[in-house]
Amino acid sequence: VDLTIEEGKIYGLIGRNGAGKTTLLSVISAQNPASSGEALLDGKQIWENEKALSDICFSRELSGNTINGANNLKVKDYLKYAQCFLPHWDDKYANELLSHFQINKKQQINKLSKGMMSMVTIVVALASKAKYTFLDEPTAGLDVVARNDFYKLLIEEYTESGRTFVISTHIIDEASDVFEEVIIIKDKKIALKENTTELLERAYHLSGNEEDVDKYLSENPDVEVLDTQKMGRSKGVSVLMKTSGKLDKTHNLSVQPLTLQNLFAAMCGEVR
Repeated sequence: VDLTIEEGKIYGLIGRNGAGKTTLLSVISAQNPASSGEALLDGKQIWENEKALSDICFSRELSGNTINGANNLKVKDYLKYAQCFLPHWDDKYANELLSHFQINKKQQINKLSKGMMSMVTIVVALASKAKYTFLDEPTAGLDVVARNDFYKLLIEEYTESGRTFVISTHIIDEASDVFEEVIIIKDKKIALKENTTELLERAYHLSGNEEDVDKYLSENPDVEVLDTQKMGRSKGVSVLMKTSGKLDKTHNLSVQPLTLQNLFAAMCGEVR
């Protein structure tokens, strides 16, 4: 992995299960050591660097199934522990968020629903006020209204503070408008890191008669085929243009822009 996270951006980190998203976030937040190479903040090692760690928060997904650990704590005690490790903690904001999400801070974490656990991780992330804040599946278990609410709070906090956020999620399309940049991780490697808008301006799905599709592809070598689907004499291809520019209907082909979710599925699925 060779990756640079720049200050003052919201990143989307997407990849299939087991691709390495949580491991990557764990390494760059010093919750796990790097097996090789270096994880640096402003040119200095993060590992066992108290000053660097004071600017980093990795709010991990909670699970109600584990026997030990945070699950046995009450919400208020879990937040108290978080405050010990996060020197920029905003306790007033944390309590406002608890009230906003209607979380009973006297409730034991393993008694909360999956969605309420996610809300607790959101409270930790936002109230940490850490310059670099990483969230692992923050919307897991949230209904669509709660997910929209989270992104609204995120944008408000980002606008006010200019903090850097990296959000790992499987719910891609509804978050794509929030991500200034997207990082796609595939098979434990960074497959792509790019401005989201510019990336989607290069991503299309072409469909039509198989001969017409093949003719277009042969005449345009700057088009990368990500995925192919065939049905009888028809053929569809998901493509990524090497340079930005609108791809108009041509050669009797139907041309549709790809969503970020469809682009990800095309990139990370098996090419047929």
